Amino acid sequence: MSSWADLDAELERWRAAGKMATFWWRDDDAVTDSAALQRLLALRAALAVPLALAVIPAEADAALAARVADHTAVLQHGYAHRNHAPESGPKSELGADRTLDAIALDLSRGWDRLRSLFGGRPLPVMVPPWNRIAPAVKARLPQWGYRGLSTFKPRGGDTPLIEANSHVDIVDWGGARDFVGVERALDDAVAHLMLRRTGGCDGAEPTGLLTHHLAHDDSCWEFVQHFVSRTRRHVGARWLDARDIFAA
Repeated sequence: MSSWADLDAELERWRAAGKMATFWWRDDDAVTDSAALQRLLALRAALAVPLALAVIPAEADAALAARVADHTAVLQHGYAHRNHAPESGPKSELGADRTLDAIALDLSRGWDRLRSLFGGRPLPVMVPPWNRIAPAVKARLPQWGYRGLSTFKPRGGDTPLIEANSHVDIVDWGGARDFVGVERALDDAVAHLMLRRTGGCDGAEPTGLLTHHLAHDDSCWEFVQHFVSRTRRHVGARWLDARDIFAA
């Protein structure tokens, strides 16, 4: 089980190798203004690092758009975060259980909704609900106008899309839906950093912190504050803006 000292040691290995350990922060399921959203944005401001907000278009409202400042990147989180898979299988909105035409129509409506709320600020980046997307849907994203894709786990091989995924999910979705615990979260962070440094995965992909402000307990907030501030202070680490990550 990893500790804060293990994270520090891994970052020091990056520094000693003359490399920069990069990170980025994605928060999912934004729909409206709330106390949790305000806490998220206040924490981002206090930490002084970039944030990417994955917004559910079908439920997003003007209160959300009014609260989110220009320095926060906006990504498209599917359309309605609605499961279309059979009950016996993993949940998916962008899976193989619907026609491509039906999915394309939903995503187009979602993109139009984001543009109506946020103007030119949303990035043409798809964040699939539940981090699942069928290969055929993924292959169509460039044709539908998307430049980027963000799911979970290290990115794979060649693709016309700019992929930057999340790797450290701090919510225990398979359990009580509270904080996964410091050791487990740090396990994921240290493991991805080590794989990047040693060539076990794409070393250029920034390590992604995944949060869900509406699901956080106090332990989640405390971990984010400590994790971001600790890495931010390290000379061998840097937090990236999604607008730079997904730039053409």
